[in-house]
Amino acid sequence: MTNKVHLICGTICAGKTYYARTLAKKTNAVILSCDELENDIFDKRLGALYDDISPRIKSYLMKKAAETALCGCDVILDWGFWSANERKSTAEYFSSRGIKVIRYYIAVSPKRREKNIALRNKAVSDGVCDDYYVDSGLLAKSNQRFEPPSRDEIDIWIENN
Repeated sequence: MTNKVHLICGTICAGKTYYARTLAKKTNAVILSCDELENDIFDKRLGALYDDISPRIKSYLMKKAAETALCGCDVILDWGFWSANERKSTAEYFSSRGIKVIRYYIAVSPKRREKNIALRNKAVSDGVCDDYYVDSGLLAKSNQRFEPPSRDEIDIWIENN
């Protein structure tokens, strides 16, 4: 097992994508992102379909990640891994194919997250990026769904203060 799949876990605006980009440069890895694919294909118009489409996109990206890793390139999955079950089943998927998995958690302080949300929303409003705007509804939904990992679930714990 020489090539790896890196799973980046964290809440909305924790700094996952920033970390994924930094890691990709360091490891010469490919980043696969649900948000990027959803934005490119659906132009942020998924609305109520998001919860139906997102798991299908993740399933597709996991197949592509396995294929890519088995061809000799590291892959970074940048989509949050909000539930313990998703983290476990994803790690098992790759491990069962002989692919090493490294699990990261971006633990963000409330103050840093608030700053990240403000910076992201400004960038979206200014047209500098095409990320989702984080309004109170999206923030509440993500906070409700996110299950913080335990230390034994994670290989590399990153504090983003």
